[in-house]
Amino acid sequence: MGECFICDKHANRLQVSGACIFENDYIYTSHIDKQGKPTYLGHIMLDLKRHVPQIGDMTEEEAAAFGIAMKQVAKGLQEVFWAEHVYTLVSGNAVPHVHMHIIPRYAGTPEEYWGPMEVYAWPDAPFGGEAEIKHVTEKLQRFMKGNAHA
Repeated sequence: MGECFICDKHANRLQVSGACIFENDYIYTSHIDKQGKPTYLGHIMLDLKRHVPQIGDMTEEEAAAFGIAMKQVAKGLQEVFWAEHVYTLVSGNAVPHVHMHIIPRYAGTPEEYWGPMEVYAWPDAPFGGEAEIKHVTEKLQRFMKGNAHA
């Protein structure tokens, strides 16, 4: 194993649930993996392929690809899964490799559970395992292929 979880994921040095949703020369998009634990469905990870610790260190080309992919994933969550709101979160504290969490808030989520991590605490939140993650991944793959330049 290397020093970076995201680099290891891209190099296939570790197993993660769900296939790649979308990938190009600059970015890699997949469903979050909770290592076999139930996962909030639709929580997507957008990773920069090159190991870059901070957003300001991206090239213009990387930043453009990252922004376009962020928009497309959010649009897919809104149109395919009827997310009423899509949160994006970049921290970089745990893994110093540019990546973004893209997290849907589904219709009917009570206001006290509004927030990118608060949705996890909603008792009726949609959680699932590998089969459900695969279903979400496949639907978003189809959406991304059909809307590559939208």
